[in-house]
Amino acid sequence: MVSGASFPKKEHIVSTRLIETLFGSGSMSAVAYPLRAVYQKIPRCQTGVPVQILISVPKKRLKHAVDRNRVKRQIREAYRLNKQPLCDAVPADQSLLVAFVWIADELVSSAKVGNRIERLVKRMAESICGN
Repeated sequence: MVSGASFPKKEHIVSTRLIETLFGSGSMSAVAYPLRAVYQKIPRCQTGVPVQILISVPKKRLKHAVDRNRVKRQIREAYRLNKQPLCDAVPADQSLLVAFVWIADELVSSAKVGNRIERLVKRMAESICGN
């Protein structure tokens, strides 16, 4: 168990304005099947957190609510355990908005979801450092 790994409410994207900003122009994306990450750097928000995320599991992909909820739980847990490199890569005056979108039509093991989240986090951190 990683100590200090948490995922408080202030790290969730809940503002419609921030969601529109994230999916608007200037956003970047990366794919690690079964996930797609859409992300964008913005000036540091009033919340003061370096990274805020949104998790989307479309009903078109997984028809049953229990399956969608399971996948969201898996993504939250994997992100919570692997978020530190991404938080460290974000400059102090900026914030990063990230959306994890499920693109598979079937359920996947938690280990595989964790592996893919880790891959996406590393890819986003490298991209942030490069810009």
